[in-house]
Amino acid sequence: MTTVKRKMFLATCICGLLGSSLFAQSLPAQSSSDWKAVFQSRLALYGHRNWIVVSDSAFPAFSKPGVETVVANEGLSSVLKYVESAISTSRHVRATAFVDKELQFIDENDFPGVSELRRQIRVAFTKTPDSSMLHAKLMSQVDEAGETYRVLFIKTTETIPYTTVFLRLDCGYLDDAGERKIRSAMASAEAKH
Repeated sequence: MTTVKRKMFLATCICGLLGSSLFAQSLPAQSSSDWKAVFQSRLALYGHRNWIVVSDSAFPAFSKPGVETVVANEGLSSVLKYVESAISTSRHVRATAFVDKELQFIDENDFPGVSELRRQIRVAFTKTPDSSMLHAKLMSQVDEAGETYRVLFIKTTETIPYTTVFLRLDCGYLDDAGERKIRSAMASAEAKH
């Protein structure tokens, strides 16, 4: 009788796991308007050292628990405008933008529209000049950040390679000059003791 009970218990567990797996797979994907609600929720939650990444459509989904991906059925430039506007009006965070160095070398003849998209990315971040880095290095930084801090990827419909914009969040009410002033005062105080 004990063997029968074990087999029944095991069968029940397996059925439960299969059922939950099938249920999870059948959940509807978030609609294209949901990405804005997710982004607004995360922006309120996030602070310095969190990342928001607006990516092209081929960008991979990460498997790390701290890295979240949402799909926006919109082009990169419209998503980027929305994200930039929300961050720039936020009091608690500001963003430093990074783009793939490879983007500079994408030829207009191979990918029509890349010149205009590069211009739109620059315009979106006129207040904070963007920095370019090799794609692999940016991916490593985001991967490393995802070990400790949350990262939100907003995947767009863009099909031009290396157009992803990586936004590292920093404190909005303390700029780099203010941070240097605090560190200098601390160093002076330590030197006196």
